Amino acid sequence: MPLPSLFLPRAARALLLAACALAGAADAADVVHVEPSRFAPIWVTEDHGERCIAFGQENTGAHQTCMDLGRPQAMVFNYTRMMMGSLYLQPQPGRILIVGLGGGTLPTALAAVLPEAEIDTVEIDPAMVRVAERWFGFRQGPRQRVHVADGRRYVEDAAREGRRYDLVMLDAYDTDYIPHHLMTREFLRQVQAILRPGGVLAANTFTGSEMYDRESVTYAEVFGDFFNLRANNRVILAVNGGPLPDEAALRRNAQALAPRLEPYAIDVERELARFSRDRDWRRDAAVLAD
Repeated sequence: MPLPSLFLPRAARALLLAACALAGAADAADVVHVEPSRFAPIWVTEDHGERCIAFGQENTGAHQTCMDLGRPQAMVFNYTRMMMGSLYLQPQPGRILIVGLGGGTLPTALAAVLPEAEIDTVEIDPAMVRVAERWFGFRQGPRQRVHVADGRRYVEDAAREGRRYDLVMLDAYDTDYIPHHLMTREFLRQVQAILRPGGVLAANTFTGSEMYDRESVTYAEVFGDFFNLRANNRVILAVNGGPLPDEAALRRNAQALAPRLEPYAIDVERELARFSRDRDWRRDAAVLAD
């Protein structure tokens, strides 16, 4: 199921309603911007010292990105801290791919923590790029590049052209959940093809998703064992073609990175405690396929 596209009249009506809310509704005083998009309007809100992103036909309060205005580096969401836990498996990735930009929390942090790394981020919606740059401090540069494209198409092109990455992060959502074409066995095999041997995959999903069992068996079929980190969201961490590192290796890498991660509100001990190898899903669930 591809990302939903909206007919322009419907999107225009939604943006008109948003503008009315900005102009006159007292309970919408925290909406500071609504960015037009051919997919769904992107709402930027501020409340209790946090600036957040939501997208959809109205501001429902479900946020995809939040930034602490007093501590812009500090990660607000558990899932971003768990995604950064991929560095405990691969502490020196030279080339990184992120599918899904949001406000740019992950690529911005990775560029600071790993100044020599080359980071490619794929984002389907140019409106999201504009929001990330204007409202969340995201900046492109020689080693920090955004490609406006469908994530699957980009991965398939990269595999065909022989491009390889040390770390791939999957963090793409539409207004409901992860688009189906970014969840299937066939897609994950393409992701595997662009990972170098020993490269790491990090995927952000939901702990309470109805797809939990099917997602799990699909990732397990392609990558074998993986770490299952859970705190509101669920983050899958897998290694391409090799065993998962043991606890000693995780701790050694985490402690070496701790000073660089501290500004992002990442506590090494708390994050290491989330690493689980338990297979807490139905093994007979159907694999997700195209």
